[in-house]
This record gives sequence, structure tokens and C-alpha cells, in this order.
Amino acid sequence: MGRAQEVGALTIGLACVARPELHADVCIAVDTGPEAVSGSTRLKAGTAQKMVLNAFSTTLMVRLGKVYRNLMVDVQASNAKLRRRAARLVEQAAEVDNARAEAALAATRGDVKAAIAVLRLGVSPEEATARLAQHDGHLRQVLGET
Repeated sequence: MGRAQEVGALTIGLACVARPELHADVCIAVDTGPEAVSGSTRLKAGTAQKMVLNAFSTTLMVRLGKVYRNLMVDVQASNAKLRRRAARLVEQAAEVDNARAEAALAATRGDVKAAIAVLRLGVSPEEATARLAQHDGHLRQVLGET
């Protein structure tokens, strides 16, 4: 952490005690109290840390434009399971049936956000991709929902 601070990186410390001795720019303290099994930190403290990190990463994904509404739309559909998920995401976000979702995904080479834009805005795949690029990949902005 010291080296990170030397080079100007923001440091964040996370601990599960009331007053941790962390030498970080930001200190997150979650006082979980004593563990049910003394000496084990995988119970309350581990769960609390995971919850904090999940909240942090979820917020980050939203801010980066990887989420639309409550849908993770920045999906790389690299196998059959993820291709089915991508189709369901397009179906939900664009309110279309599976056939239309699959066709839009094929036209956009599997780009979920572009497929949604194609269906919601009635634009070409190229136009959808260009608009997403103009808005740093934020689908809400492309759809005018900011």
C-alpha cells in the first residue's frame, strides 16, 4: 500500500473492526463484532467484506455503462450459455420476442447493447455502434434516458 501511495494511486482499506489501523486514503470499517467461532474470520467478517466489495463492484459496473436498468448488458457471449443469456437480455430490454432478439444480435455480431439500440431506436447496427461509441458505451444515454 505504501508503494501505491508513493506513485499517487488511491488506496482503500477494508477491515471488519471498529477502529482499524489502516494507512489508506479511504478506510472502510465494518464492525461485525466477534465471530461465532473464535479465531475464524470466514464467517461474519468474510461475509461483510464480500458484501462491501459486491456493492463497490456493482456501482463501478453501473458507472462504467455495463448495466442498463438492472441488466448486465456488457456481456461477451463466448459460449452457448452466454449466447442464450445475451438473447434474454435483448428480449427484456427491447421488449421483443426471441426471434427478433436473435436477429438483432446476429446483425450486431453479438453486441448486446448495440442489438438493444437497433431494436429500440430502429437504426442500423453501424449507427447503433457509432452512437454507443459517442456515449462511451452508455446505453441509457444512447436511448435518451439520462
